[in-house]
Amino acid sequence: MKTLSPSEWIALRTAHEKRVDPWIAPRLQRASKGVKHPVDDFLFEYYPNRPALLRRWHPGIGFALRGDEAEFYLGVPGYIATRFGIMVEPLPEKRRAMVQWLGRFLASTADRVPFFGCHGLHEWAMVYKSGEVRHASQPLRLSPSEVAAVVDSLPVRCSHYDAFRFFTPEARPLNRLQPTRESSPILEQPACLHANMDLYKWAFKMAPWCPSDLIADTFELARDIRELDMRASPYDLTTHGYSPVPIETPEGRAQYEKCQREFAERAHPLRQQLICLCEALLPRND
Repeated sequence: MKTLSPSEWIALRTAHEKRVDPWIAPRLQRASKGVKHPVDDFLFEYYPNRPALLRRWHPGIGFALRGDEAEFYLGVPGYIATRFGIMVEPLPEKRRAMVQWLGRFLASTADRVPFFGCHGLHEWAMVYKSGEVRHASQPLRLSPSEVAAVVDSLPVRCSHYDAFRFFTPEARPLNRLQPTRESSPILEQPACLHANMDLYKWAFKMAPWCPSDLIADTFELARDIRELDMRASPYDLTTHGYSPVPIETPEGRAQYEKCQREFAERAHPLRQQLICLCEALLPRND
């Protein structure tokens, strides 16, 4: 247990807000004008964590906040007043099953051999031989027939259910894996871009026990991954300042894999921190 004085924890809170505000402010400005962004809006729309919740600072477990201003947290679910100060409560019984499952899920993902050969074909499979596209406001940089030819010419091996479920009906049989929600724990692997973006989801779902610096770290990683995800897609995002990663070429696939390996390296310590948090929240005999 560490007790933080008002000056200590307010400085940490201010630093967190300063870090996340450049991510949040443009989103709020666009939303007020009804403007969409094909890359940056994804983390706020796909993941159900409001900008205000991303901005809210949490110390995480093992810290008690002192001072009158800390009483704000008594109005935030998960906080209690103790003789040490205001701190997060012990994990409620109703949350234990989820934390147990998540700890096992993250650990099994971390232990699995990474696969770097998917080359981001999931976005291509989502428009394969279809008259509709998921991001209708963005033009394709290849014709539908050229997109189909790329998918037909490369092996499709997507292990992430939440990507696979958006494949077109024609693309689904082409996938060497057929992930389901139930099979996710045995298929999720640590090189998958979506699995590493999902670290943000698991971090904010663990609030207020998860410290905000870890939530911000996972958001930043997810934001960078999302950029690669869309640059490697068949969409033309040059008007938004994004040059393509042309995975239809050997050079583009090599560039994609290099970035994928770098993201996997960044994700590893964040996944380990989440695993440790799950372990710390549960009694030793669980």
